[in-house]
Amino acid sequence: MMEKMIQIMKNSTVQFPRLLLLYYKKLSLTEKHLVLLIYLLNTNDNSFNPKQISDDLNIALPEVLELIDHLSTNGIISIQLKKVGGIREEQISLDGLYEKLSYLALNEEDNTKTKTIYDLFEQEFGRTLSPMEYEIIGGWRDAGFEQDVISLALKEATYNGVSNLRYIDKILYEWKKKGIQTKEDVEKDRASYQAKRVEKKELFDYDWLNDTDE
Repeated sequence: MMEKMIQIMKNSTVQFPRLLLLYYKKLSLTEKHLVLLIYLLNTNDNSFNPKQISDDLNIALPEVLELIDHLSTNGIISIQLKKVGGIREEQISLDGLYEKLSYLALNEEDNTKTKTIYDLFEQEFGRTLSPMEYEIIGGWRDAGFEQDVISLALKEATYNGVSNLRYIDKILYEWKKKGIQTKEDVEKDRASYQAKRVEKKELFDYDWLNDTDE
């Protein structure tokens, strides 16, 4: 997942600057660091040339060096020695920035999903969850249950007129014993159960006394 997001950001000229604008403060960066990174992202030459950066951005050379040192110390950029055209030269790598932004974006997405599942429980129960209930729901997620599966277990409990987490916990772990891990697995299990019920009903409703072979 992380590698895929990094590739998306590397290949996109729209999404990546947006993520940078959203999260640069979480990376303890100032507006000048932001300007420098946007400059580096939009230059075709990765060679480390502080004088050129200073001239292009109209920032004094000592300040440029301080900005670069801060970014390097915090693992956002790195200065690497590479051979270009048979000549060794220093180049700036932004891989650290891609990785850090990927982590922040994925973590933000996960937090949004977590909030959503809590909101769903509070909506179904018609009340605010207790700290213990928050912990139990979080434990299901830590145990590997997908949000869609937890949501379906909640609906199953509500359908049966039960609104407590112990009942939902039993549903989830019964599903886990059956190897049910996704929403699709739940739907297949339900379809199989319904098919067996229909088959059993037809068996008992069959008129064995009037059955004749022709």
